[in-house]
Amino acid sequence: MKVSLFITCLADVFYSNVGKHTVELLEKLGCEVDFPEQQTCCGQPAYNSGYHKETKEVAKHMIRTFEDSDYVVGPSGSCVAMLREYGHLFENEPAWKEKAEKLASKSFELTQFIVEVLKVENVNASLPACATYHKSCHMTRLLGVKDAPGKLLDHVEGLEVKPLPNSQDCCGFGGTFSVKMVPISEQMVDEKVQHVEETGADILIGADCGCLMNIGGRINRKGKPIKVMHIAEVLNSEVK
Repeated sequence: MKVSLFITCLADVFYSNVGKHTVELLEKLGCEVDFPEQQTCCGQPAYNSGYHKETKEVAKHMIRTFEDSDYVVGPSGSCVAMLREYGHLFENEPAWKEKAEKLASKSFELTQFIVEVLKVENVNASLPACATYHKSCHMTRLLGVKDAPGKLLDHVEGLEVKPLPNSQDCCGFGGTFSVKMVPISEQMVDEKVQHVEETGADILIGADCGCLMNIGGRINRKGKPIKVMHIAEVLNSEVK
């Protein structure tokens, strides 16, 4: 099965290790992975800020970039959700709307792809640790991916996953929201860190780099001894 990696901006710039683990994991599962170098930002920051005209140009570029891909897989539910929003951008442009919908139909978040397309729930990972999982807003509410991460984590040998109190609450990142609404965002992430602490977990796992950057940054500033891991890193873990 041929898969094109949609790396996303944050993984490309700040979390390259997440990209590495994503590729290794997909290859272990029998996928042939390629990386279209022409890919750019998906346009979500501009789109969420109301710059829809400018976002259209980005969307057209991304549609062209992945036009020949069989599947497009990314380690971020938020960014993949944006690819699926392209159809709304071109509501009055039938030709581009058709192309956008074609891209949407073959675009998947990593855990969604593994569980729903590859039909795999046990990737033979092992990580003896106590963790909790953060559900990102865009991934659960826009993309609709709710169960796949849990199914995969349940099969990681040695991993105990404790429920996160108020797991449905936003971490306060929200892209440009955390920049425009700093005081509110800060209170939201403080609540999230508090709930993570309440679990007694040593590791916070997430599937969106934006959330992990926000929560992880607050954890570091508060000097909390909690490790932050992307789910791709966990699923690609092996105890030697």
